[in-house]
Amino acid sequence: MGKRLPHTPTSQIKAALRQLWLRSRERAAAIKRDGYTCQTCGAKQSRAKGREVYVEIHHLLGIKWKEIIEYIRKEILIDPEGLTTLCKECHKKEDHGKPT
Repeated sequence: MGKRLPHTPTSQIKAALRQLWLRSRERAAAIKRDGYTCQTCGAKQSRAKGREVYVEIHHLLGIKWKEIIEYIRKEILIDPEGLTTLCKECHKKEDHGKPT
């Protein structure tokens, strides 16, 4: 087995974000709004054997992966020295009044 990296790999961050996106209400609402139909060619989603067509969601403005991952590393996946372990109640007290 290989050496463990000191930080979470970028591929793992992207995979977690992708899973969140695939289960998001926003994605489901866009697919439903468009009637499960490709907005370019009109192909309708089908699961029929031999005639499978899958629709996907496209971000019209693109996704700024580099900026998103940099933000996650800076604000969430920080050095362990900037983290501490608290029970649920103490954590609630610590966060009380802080902006989210």
